Formats: sequence, C-alpha cells, structure tokens
Amino acid sequence: MSKRISLIGVPLDTNSSYMRGAASGASVAVEALSCDSANLWTETGYDMSVVFDDKGLLELSETPEAMALIEQAAVEAGTSDATPIFVGGDHSITYPLVKGMHQAVGEFTVLHFDAHPDCYDEFEGNRYSHASPFSRIMEDGVCSRLVSVGIRTASGHQREQRERFGIEWLEMKDFASWPTLSFDTPVYITFDMDALDPAHAPGVAHHEPGGLSTRQALDIIHAIDAPIIGADVVELNPDRDINGVTGMVAAKIIREIAGMIQKNAR
Repeated sequence: MSKRISLIGVPLDTNSSYMRGAASGASVAVEALSCDSANLWTETGYDMSVVFDDKGLLELSETPEAMALIEQAAVEAGTSDATPIFVGGDHSITYPLVKGMHQAVGEFTVLHFDAHPDCYDEFEGNRYSHASPFSRIMEDGVCSRLVSVGIRTASGHQREQRERFGIEWLEMKDFASWPTLSFDTPVYITFDMDALDPAHAPGVAHHEPGGLSTRQALDIIHAIDAPIIGADVVELNPDRDINGVTGMVAAKIIREIAGMIQKNAR
C-alpha cells in the first residue's frame, strides 16, 4: 500500500539575513510539481500522483508566534497517517519543524543538505535566524545525529559549533573521499536549495559556487538506507530564479524524497 504524503507550505522568510523572497518559494515549488512538462513518477518507480495530498500554505503572521504555529503544525503532521514534506520558506523553519516532529515520532537523524552549516549561535542578533537553526536543534537535543552535506562556506565560529555539538560535515572540498552514509535511526531530510551549485539552482538568495550537482544530490537521497519520517525543502527564492529552473529542481527533489519515503517505508 502506498504511503500518503502531505505537502505543507511554510511561507516564512522573516529570519532571512541577506534578502527576502523565500516565503513565495513554497507555492512555486508545489506548483512546479504539477507542471505539464514533467510527470509525477519518481526515478525509483513510484507514481506520486496517487499519494500527494496538497495541504496548502500555513497561515503565518510575521510575529514570534509563527514559530510556535510551525511547531504545532509539525506535531499534527507527524502524528497523522501521512508523511509530511514541508516546503519553505527560509531555513529558520527547520528548527520548529524538527522540534515538532521529535514530539510526534521520537528519535531520528537529521540529514542536512546545504552550502552553509547554519549553526551560528546567533546571527545579526537573531537566535532564530536562518543561519542558526541547527544550534537550536542541537541545544534542545531533538535529533540523535546531525549530518550536514555540501558544506563549503564555514566561519571559525561555526567550526567551533561543529565541535561543540558533534555535528558531522561532508564538505565539498573533500567530495572525492566522502564515505557512504548509513543510518541506524529514521531520517528527517532538510534540503536547502543552495546546497546545489548555483549553475543548477540559481533561484536562491545566497549563490555559493562549488556545490553539488542535482544528480549528485539525488544519488545521496536515493542511497538513504533507513525510513524517512519527513522532510523540508527550503530557500527557493523565485525572485532570483531564471526561467523557473530552480522551481523545477525543487519539485524534482520533493518528488524523489517522496519516492524514497515509499521505498523505505516499514
């Protein structure tokens, strides 16, 4: 039996540090999923047209209460019969999402795709910045393991934070010698679109050359060897996109994560 998958838009970008625009990425990515130029079959052989349930956008105001609303939405999604894929929004939404999912399902590993470690203690005075979600996650102990893939711009402070929290980084400079990932717990995926090289995904606020190709990212997703209990795809900024390319890439990432949710369901 196919596993139902809820698509939940989280249109929040108030914690973006450089430019806003990611809030509109949620609707653009979901719209791209139904583009007639493609279909909803995954590379792993699953038809997502029969399992996707578009829940629309969360109603969020630009107030501190938004984070609590996102957390509650994650609790509700995590305790439902469907597996959630949240579509952002900037990366700050991942902290309340992971916090809520932990309440709902218990222990899991976070597999984090990103150019940036996003583990500043605070950024520009904001402890809930999109540059800080993984410090909050690790402080709260709401994941059993954090693996960050695609890292290629890390300050000295973030390197200290990595040691403090025991975060695993797979840095792009070491790509040729990356180990094969294996997981002893279920996995939650958080995919920042700037993990990809800007040649593959120009529609992001922070262009950081030297990133993953779309194929390399998909290969990592397809190799996940544990159940996937949820995911988020964040930081698509349509204002920066070219011909909708990044929107279609985000849709592809969502589709292939959904296919692996099916494949690894237990």
